[in-house]
Amino acid sequence: MAETIRMPKLGFDMAEGTLVRWVKKVGETVNKGEVLAEIETDKATVEVESSASGVVRLLLVDEGAMVPVNSPIAVVGMADERIDDRLAQKAESNERKTVDKSMQSGPEPVRVSSFSSDSSRSIGSFVKASPLAKKIASEKKVDISTVKGTGPGGRVVRRDIESALEGGLPDGPQTIVRTSSSVVSHLQPAVDETLNRSKLSQAIARRMAESKASIPHFYVTHEYKMDALMELRAQFNKIVLENEKISVNDFIIKAVALTLRQFPNLNASLNGNSVLRHGSLNIGVAVSVAGGLLTIVCKDADAKPLRQIAGEVKAMAMRVREGKVKPDDIEGSTFSISNLGMYDVENFIAIINPPEAAILAVGSARQIPVVIGADGVRPDLGIGWRMKATISVDHRLSDGVEAAKFMQALEVFLEEPLRLVV
Repeated sequence: MAETIRMPKLGFDMAEGTLVRWVKKVGETVNKGEVLAEIETDKATVEVESSASGVVRLLLVDEGAMVPVNSPIAVVGMADERIDDRLAQKAESNERKTVDKSMQSGPEPVRVSSFSSDSSRSIGSFVKASPLAKKIASEKKVDISTVKGTGPGGRVVRRDIESALEGGLPDGPQTIVRTSSSVVSHLQPAVDETLNRSKLSQAIARRMAESKASIPHFYVTHEYKMDALMELRAQFNKIVLENEKISVNDFIIKAVALTLRQFPNLNASLNGNSVLRHGSLNIGVAVSVAGGLLTIVCKDADAKPLRQIAGEVKAMAMRVREGKVKPDDIEGSTFSISNLGMYDVENFIAIINPPEAAILAVGSARQIPVVIGADGVRPDLGIGWRMKATISVDHRLSDGVEAAKFMQALEVFLEEPLRLVV
């Protein structure tokens, strides 16, 4: 039976998305789980997978079209299967519009790039590049046709643009001029600069303003002894491959998920006048991307071993940064973690990611002077690992006492990390 593929809803506030590119064409075979199309939302460019196996029978929207969530975008079925007349008529209407538009606009001018001889990467004015690479190139004023792609089939990906910005552009026409700041300051006066904000940065600004204005935040900070965890992590990472190493954040994800089992009010969201306590413990992790932050989601983190958590988070973060994120990577979080420990940050607070009840802001694990001794008898100074974390909580769903108890319970897992691996 033919199955209709719909525009997915990614996040509670998503209303529509732009269909950037069809990966599969009409008549092509597609397997369940294969990428069917790329869509762009306020959050990211996302690869949409087919929910059925068969032949692509109909494509119901054009590339570049803005589509409301849950609207039909394609039909997958058997090659000789009858398709709903209304869907077929819609596809025919879209096809006629596309033909009419192409006839009116005439042939597209051809622009030859520095790599036009590489037919696997560039044909005429078309350059194979990930949506994220295109976005960064546009924001940074990089002529993407002069960038050598290292992705599949010569596709330009994020790392290629970053290499270009670091001075790796090939010889030939370029749009980047590099001059030392000291020289520039003598050659020309400082001028104001107006930048167009990306959809992601606009969405972040809107959601954070709404969160801060409408949610009554309160904050609780706790300091954790990290000596045992840092030692366990060092021992583990000595005996595994480079790509299997576990970060401090992986330990924190697991510890937070296990602690949340005891505090269902912090793994909840408001649903009108009622409270929805989530059965799953899906931990969102903030990842830095061009133009802002994106939250990837480790599903059922309480039930997964540390190695699996580490592998999944690494894979999702890589997909996000290469513009190949999947809907499942960024939807469904029930509690979030924002970790700035890698930037030598002692402590900070984070804004709640609606509709979640709380978010944990994690600082650096640091070696600092600490008081040591047996129950305060003849105390002495020593060196110890310490880490501060602050939980931001929606006061409509919890209170200060419960938040403080959560932070104390989290201490058990972080300071006795063997509990996380047994």
